[in-house]
Amino acid sequence: MAVEPIIASEVVSQLRAAGCVFAEDEAELILGTADGPDQVASMVERRASGLPLEHVLGWAEFHGLRVAVDPGVFVPRRRTEFLVHRALAASRSLADASRPLVVVDLCCGSGALGAALAAALPGTELYAADIEPAAVRCARRNVAPYGGRVYEGDLFDALPAEPRGRIDILTANVPYVPSDEVGLLPAEAREHEPLVALDGGSDGLDIMRRVALAAPDWLAPGGILLTETSERQVPGALAAMAAGGLRAGLVTSEELYANVVTGVRR
Repeated sequence: MAVEPIIASEVVSQLRAAGCVFAEDEAELILGTADGPDQVASMVERRASGLPLEHVLGWAEFHGLRVAVDPGVFVPRRRTEFLVHRALAASRSLADASRPLVVVDLCCGSGALGAALAAALPGTELYAADIEPAAVRCARRNVAPYGGRVYEGDLFDALPAEPRGRIDILTANVPYVPSDEVGLLPAEAREHEPLVALDGGSDGLDIMRRVALAAPDWLAPGGILLTETSERQVPGALAAMAAGGLRAGLVTSEELYANVVTGVRR
């Protein structure tokens, strides 16, 4: 949408007054998304009230894709692109010309990880699951172009029988914020994203332990589980992988401040 410079400057001023640190960038995105001045005004008002920018826009950029993000759905973080990079690197040794790769995205939220992997790996057999109904509805829109299927339920219990023992790549961007630290998160997260997508239990690793223990029954031989965690949780996360009988590993990105713990079925 072409916008007069004076309107753009007004949007920047309003966003800056609301405390938006990257007001110029956000104004550009809002003006490029809105259909007209009325929608611009509405979007700016919602952003100024504290709604995450991605919920205002209705989408987030993730690994080169424009991923739909509905209100009340966890917003994919840029650092999680590192998890996608590592999954793609692992896929090279798992590729088999005689069959498609089987990818499962647990705790899928918007389905960003599954969509990114399927976009980069044509022909992927993609499954995703989340316990939040709003996330499931959103993820279905994002993975539909790749033939992905999304199920509602608790971790592996949500999945059909087909991928059991056949999963090559299992991504699980589980909640890993310790319960007593959720209140310390930015207001955008704690007020507008579902608690179940943030709260990882007393030490933040409750969900991750459940995934690691169950994963060997679902992974193909040599299949890999990848999950994100904080730096101080790395020792506990590695121990959880080992407790599940997986060969544990760690890869990090200083640039994105990302830590991805992996577990390979032996």
